[in-house]
Parts: sequence; structure tokens; C-alpha cells
Amino acid sequence: MLAQEAARIIVDQGVRDYRAAKIKAAERLGLNTRRSLPRNSEIELAVSEHLKLFGRESHADFLRVMREVALSAMELLSSFEPRLIGPVLSGTADENSSVNLHVFADSPESVAMRLTDLGYNYKPYERRLKNARTAAPATFGGFQFNYESASVEATVFPIDGIRQAPISPINGRPMKRADVKAVKALVELI
Repeated sequence: MLAQEAARIIVDQGVRDYRAAKIKAAERLGLNTRRSLPRNSEIELAVSEHLKLFGRESHADFLRVMREVALSAMELLSSFEPRLIGPVLSGTADENSSVNLHVFADSPESVAMRLTDLGYNYKPYERRLKNARTAAPATFGGFQFNYESASVEATVFPIDGIRQAPISPINGRPMKRADVKAVKALVELI
């Protein structure tokens, strides 16, 4: 019940922080937030079920559009070997979701220059992600920009970072990444 309420909060209110959604759900249900809260993987499953139940065909159409935007953005940044991650890949994207990409370059500045050359305005950001090798957090730069009908977030990793995905905050395993070929296959499935 708590996972379902947290999923509703995530989808309906655009909350991206699973922990905040769990605490808010517990408070709404009158439960003590010190008790055992559902794991992030349980919340993600509940989000997926919520979207299937309440979104049906409209969610499938939305997901197809988001994956097509992701594919187009990946082609735009093809020189950086982009990989799709996150809700658009997993199928849990909603109207508040961004297209999340991992791109690989010698420096974040080269990605910024490419976006500038293409005429895109962007906002830089930093992400702290756990490294799969050491499990220690590291900070990576990235750029948020609007592309077609979506917000795109491109987090920049060193070129050799393509071999080792960071740890997912959802399940504690290496993040799932999809290259252009895999995203094309996903678009064709819907």
C-alpha cells in the first residue's frame, strides 16, 4: 500500500526522489516514517503498474514519443556514443520525466561546444553517482537542454566510462544502458 501511494505521488506530482515520495506516502497514510519503508525497486515496480493501470494506451503512445525523442537526441550526440538510461528506457517515464543520456568524451566542454555549435541553449549540472568498481561516489558534469518535445539530460563520462556503468539508486546494480540499436528495437516494440 505504501509503495502504491509513493508511486501515485511520483507520477501525479512529478516527485523524482524516491525517498521523499516514500516519506510523503507514509505521512499521508498515517504511518511512522521510522518503520521499514519499501525498497526503491518496489517503488519502481509500483510506478510501472500505476502507469499501466491508469495510462493504458496513452502511456504507450507517450513512451513511444519519448523513446523516439531519445533516439533523435542520441543521433544528435552520436559522436559521444550516447546510451539511454532511466525512466524512458525502463518504461516508467511520465510527463515530468526527462530523456536521460550517458555520453562519453575527453571533457564535458567538448559536449558543451557541440551543443553550442548546433544552436542549443543548455544548463550545466553535476551528478554524484557511485562507481561500480569502488562503490565510491564521483561527480560528473552534464548538460540539460530542450530537444523536440522533451527535456534531455546528458551526463558526461570519460571515454573509458562506457565499459562500466555507475550503480543504480533503484536496485544497487550497474545502471542499464541502451545504445542506439537497442533503443530502435524498443521503439519498434511499442
